[in-house]
Amino acid sequence: MAPPTAPLNLDVEAISGICGSISIAAWVVVFSPQIIENFRRSSADGLSVPFIILWLLGDVFNILGAVLQGVLPTMLILAIYYTIADFVLLAQCFYYKGFTWKDELPTPKPKQPSVVVGEPTERTGLLNGHLEERERRGSGWSHLNPSVPLVSEPPVTPSPTPTRLQAVIWNLVAVLMVCVAGVLGWLLSRQYSNSQPDSSADGNTPSFDVWGQIFGWLCALLYLGSRLPQLLLNWRRKSTEGVSILFFLFACLGNLTYVLSIFAYEPHCARSRCQPGEAQRIYGRYILVNSSWLAGSLGTLLLDLGIFAQFFIYSGDDSEDEYDEAIEDGDTSIDDRRLDDRPLLQRASSGLP
Repeated sequence: MAPPTAPLNLDVEAISGICGSISIAAWVVVFSPQIIENFRRSSADGLSVPFIILWLLGDVFNILGAVLQGVLPTMLILAIYYTIADFVLLAQCFYYKGFTWKDELPTPKPKQPSVVVGEPTERTGLLNGHLEERERRGSGWSHLNPSVPLVSEPPVTPSPTPTRLQAVIWNLVAVLMVCVAGVLGWLLSRQYSNSQPDSSADGNTPSFDVWGQIFGWLCALLYLGSRLPQLLLNWRRKSTEGVSILFFLFACLGNLTYVLSIFAYEPHCARSRCQPGEAQRIYGRYILVNSSWLAGSLGTLLLDLGIFAQFFIYSGDDSEDEYDEAIEDGDTSIDDRRLDDRPLLQRASSGLP
């Protein structure tokens, strides 16, 4: 028979544990939407290469700082996982863009001019345009047979893109699922910790390591600098196409809950009862030890808000470009059908097969 579970008490320590667990769940899946987006589009034009490189360097210094500062083993494992995921994103960029360190704007595809078939001149061959037009339409001499019906091929319609409301609902559901997974993870870890013997509170006093702090601040600066190339690339392209919004949603969720888990800290005094001002000193020292990680998370959270603003600003332009391309494709197919559906005598007089 399973032992009865302890009553749910949402104190400061529980809030910190829930936020930390949600942060871990968000950071576990943060890279998946962008990796899938690059694979789906067979392109990484939306990602900035310096953005990934700086993020990778930040994760490397995060590992060094975590080892020297003596954080939890789970955080160290996650830091190593982030580094591996960074290598995957960087490999995608090099595979689709080539081995380059710079962000080059993709060259726009040249529009195919509409084919106008007229009378041959002294500069064109007698059958030059006729053969190309017949080959382009895929029509043969069977159209001259009155027993064969003339059926024009239906235009290829692109798959419908989800509306903005559908995209918002899907993103909210994904974020909610991550939050639920984090809460469930905290409940499981809480049941496991309740079955373990209580450890002394003497080891809970935060320690200060100089090299750990140096690597932590280098990590924060690299995280802050990594967002600037992505913001610049979006501004130069005037588009966020190819960038997964879930990528930055999960990053914001992970940073926000990580900051909350740090602030929601309950000091543990050496004795059973804290002396006057002892709890404040322990809490201040704890915040000071984690100040570099707080600065990196809060700073990237603010810069990610700028990327969200670009999503909303450029989303209308992206939809208009897709609409214009669809209209152009539709006009081309309509012109082809008009050429094919003309009577036989008119096509013969114009030189068409």
